[in-house]
Amino acid sequence: MSPTLGLIHTPREADEFFTDEGCYILETWNRADDPMLSVARARVEPGVTTRLHRLAGIAERYLILSGTGRVEVEGIPPQSVGPGDLVYIPPDRGQRIANTGDGDLVFLAICTPRFVPEAYLDIETDLPT
Repeated sequence: MSPTLGLIHTPREADEFFTDEGCYILETWNRADDPMLSVARARVEPGVTTRLHRLAGIAERYLILSGTGRVEVEGIPPQSVGPGDLVYIPPDRGQRIANTGDGDLVFLAICTPRFVPEAYLDIETDLPT
């Protein structure tokens, strides 16, 4: 990517993938040559709560596009969210989101600096079976 030229990137729906976190991700923008930002579309199915996790050294924002949910961010009370809401999650804070509606909960996950898999830390406590 040239720092002096613009670029239009169109993600392909076929590239959406399911994560161990419990949601579907479509990487909209995540490039090593643009290390300060990544944008992904996240999709959480009805009744699903993503795993409790944190991102080491990465601030994240959830921009809710459609659906309704309940977000938990370490340090603030759980809160209901819907279209147009933006949730700011400081680096290294525990976080998860639950879909409380009847349709998919869809939001943009905007990370600064960009998301890298090694920054993801699952902190969910699995109950013994």
